[in-house]
Amino acid sequence: MENSQKEQKPEEKKSSLTEDKVITILSYIGLLFLVPLLLKKEDKFAKFHAKQGLVLCIGWIFTWIPYIGWLLWIVLAIFSIWGIINVVNGKYTKLPLIGDLAEKFKI
Repeated sequence: MENSQKEQKPEEKKSSLTEDKVITILSYIGLLFLVPLLLKKEDKFAKFHAKQGLVLCIGWIFTWIPYIGWLLWIVLAIFSIWGIINVVNGKYTKLPLIGDLAEKFKI
């Protein structure tokens, strides 16, 4: 084994999922959007995603409507996954329709 190849110790490895991102991911899991909103009040990234999570959470209320509820459920699930992917990648991407509604909330 060559000396030029350095092994990183576990404590030296940087995780792509920081604690802030993990907390922000909660934005897209129902009422858990409140966690980043309360814990990361001054963090613009967390607030951006928490507001989108708020709109999604409101949308989940309407999934009980017969016939269109299942379609809405599928759309909201896709948007939630899309939002989580954006958080993991550190993006401020607005979700279609959801992002524009979320901007109207002054939190």
